[in-house]
Amino acid sequence: QVRLVESGGGLVQAGGSLRLSCAAFGSVFSAATIGWYRQAPGKFQELVASISNDGGTNYADSVKGRFTISRDKDKNTIDLQMNSLKPDDTAVYYCNRARGVTWRWGQGTQVTVSS
Repeated sequence: QVRLVESGGGLVQAGGSLRLSCAAFGSVFSAATIGWYRQAPGKFQELVASISNDGGTNYADSVKGRFTISRDKDKNTIDLQMNSLKPDDTAVYYCNRARGVTWRWGQGTQVTVSS
């Protein structure tokens, strides 16, 4: 079983930056394609970025060019660098598998972007 812990969220003004980190505890994490998801009130959950075990990345159109996902295999973490943030990026952000059955969800980290 994998335990996921997200951190790094906060309150930032539009145009600002935040860096989220996903720490995982469990041996299967390093071999999996991992994604960052977000859930805003009244909206469907959205997969915003994913990274495979060989470093291949994918981004939702809504964040392309602004967000960068990266993996540190030594630390067993997945980071999401978020630049040029917009109020529409406000959501709770979670990490989890991006392919296959998801693991138990972590508590997420709140990102709030003020205009």
